[in-house]
Amino acid sequence: MLLSCPSKYILATQVYETSYKDTTSRIIIWARNKTSCYVVAANVHVVMTAYWQPHYQQIINGAAIATPDGMPLVWALRLLGVAGQPRVYGPDLMLELCEKAATEGIPIYLYGGTEAVLAKLQTNLKQRFPTLVIAGVHSPPFRLLTSAEETTDINRIHASGAGIVLVGLGCPKQEEWMARQQGLLQAVMVGVGAAFSFHSGDVSQSPRWMMKLGLEWLYRFAMEPRRLWRRYLVNNPAFIVLFGLQLCKNQFFSAKKSGVAD
Repeated sequence: MLLSCPSKYILATQVYETSYKDTTSRIIIWARNKTSCYVVAANVHVVMTAYWQPHYQQIINGAAIATPDGMPLVWALRLLGVAGQPRVYGPDLMLELCEKAATEGIPIYLYGGTEAVLAKLQTNLKQRFPTLVIAGVHSPPFRLLTSAEETTDINRIHASGAGIVLVGLGCPKQEEWMARQQGLLQAVMVGVGAAFSFHSGDVSQSPRWMMKLGLEWLYRFAMEPRRLWRRYLVNNPAFIVLFGLQLCKNQFFSAKKSGVAD
């Protein structure tokens, strides 16, 4: 059974008013109950990809929780009236989950990344959380899987006994994969994006001061300009314009409603 959580729509994406503690607690409950559901860490890239692609929009809004992963979404929620909304960043959520899973004895599964990244990631996680049970790992091919391959992967995860599956396939691939497995995989799937690369040490994270200022995108763009230019130089300005229009529309209707009430 999924527990209700308040949310707001940012453009057409349902983003939840949650925290690390709240999200982690919900995931642990679902993992204990073997609830088949998925969690999305939503940032501007996710919101804008969903805005342009209706099918992906349905996938994002079908999540048990979509957390405000990026600072622009945190600021957006605050502007929509959610005072004090914190960031719930995918890579940090992954560490919170690993710590709680280690304490609760819930096995996790790592799905995604390369074999080299998974090897380093396992070592780093075990050093940080000695009692964490990593029930299994798998690096799927970087192509669309056949239905037989997906079934094999699901069977492998079920056999491992994992209650939480951390999925590091990147947007939009990981959300599409999780949505296809909902109802088939009896575990909680959590999309964590680049967290595997960060926590394995394969890719460096931006400084925390840049994250707080919402400048993480600039750091990542400087690291990988050829791969990320479209994500940041097209999506970010489009988001600012579209969310600005949403705010104006909200204020207009609020003022109109207030006038009618008077």
